[in-house]
Amino acid sequence: MARQTRQRILDASLAMFNAQGEPNVTTNHIADELEISPGNLYYHFRNKDDIIEHLFGRYEERIDAALGAPTDRLPGLEDIWLLLHLVFECIWDYRFLYRDLADILSRNRRLRIRFARILRLADEQAHDVMRGLSQAGVMRASAAELDAAATNVLVIATFWMNYASARGDKDEQVSIRAGIVQVMMLLAPFLRDAERVHLNTLTRAYID
Repeated sequence: MARQTRQRILDASLAMFNAQGEPNVTTNHIADELEISPGNLYYHFRNKDDIIEHLFGRYEERIDAALGAPTDRLPGLEDIWLLLHLVFECIWDYRFLYRDLADILSRNRRLRIRFARILRLADEQAHDVMRGLSQAGVMRASAAELDAAATNVLVIATFWMNYASARGDKDEQVSIRAGIVQVMMLLAPFLRDAERVHLNTLTRAYID
């Protein structure tokens, strides 16, 4: 029963943080939403930052899994597409972390360290993928161009959902599809002719 209550608190907190913004939600609001006493909530979590830290743990586990790429072969465009889809879905599901990122990280040194680790991992993955696409003959680009493309991919993938939210997008799947297409278009100028045709085919099928 205690475990179930703990999960309900985390689930309700995530939904409320995403819908209302983390700064606008208090532990009393969460307790009222669940129809439990504040004391019951504090039995499971010390304070709101404790709840946020546990939600970050959920996010961290999921984003680490999403950032995985093939290790037994060179990547193709479909691999990048799938990786981006998993990353965008994770960011959307935990969008309050990104929307209120500066404030949350300013209050918690442990989360600053953990988020910095995720960015380093994502940066390494983006650069590895760009080099893999080049080695596979999918892209034609200099080392400097590959580095720049990797950084641009990382920046847009990290903050696209913030951008979509700020402009008032309401449809999660439309925002995710638009973000993935935007990222993939960064690669288009460097793709070989056949791969560019393949990308256009993938894009049309994905949008339709």
